[in-house]
Amino acid sequence: MTTPNRGEIWRVRFDPAEGDEIKKIRTAVVVSRSAVGRLRLKIVVPITEWKPKYVAYPWFVHLLPSTTNGLSKESGADAFQVKSVSETRFLNRLGELTSQEVDEIASAVAICVGAP
Repeated sequence: MTTPNRGEIWRVRFDPAEGDEIKKIRTAVVVSRSAVGRLRLKIVVPITEWKPKYVAYPWFVHLLPSTTNGLSKESGADAFQVKSVSETRFLNRLGELTSQEVDEIASAVAICVGAP
C-alpha cells in the first residue's frame, strides 16, 4: 500500500466509532507531516458534504470538487473532527488538495485547539 501523504484525500474507514465521532467510510485529508511521528499513524481531517450553514463555522473549510482533488461534490473539511488513524484504515486515494487549501485546514485545526 502507498503511504498517505500530507494534502492527499483518501477514503478512510472510521468504524468502530462511538458517540458523535465520525463514522463509516468517509473521505478525509491527511494533514500530518511525514517527518513527524514514529508510528504508522496519520492525522486526518474528515470531509463531509457542504451545507451553507457551515460558512458561519470557522472550523469548516469549503472545498470545491475538481479533477485534481477527486471530490464529486461541494464539501467541507471538518477540523473539529481531526484525529490520528492507523495507516491500515486508508482504503484508496482520491486526489490531492492545493497547499493553500491544506494550510487553511491546518489553520482551522489550530482554531479548534486554541493555538495562536
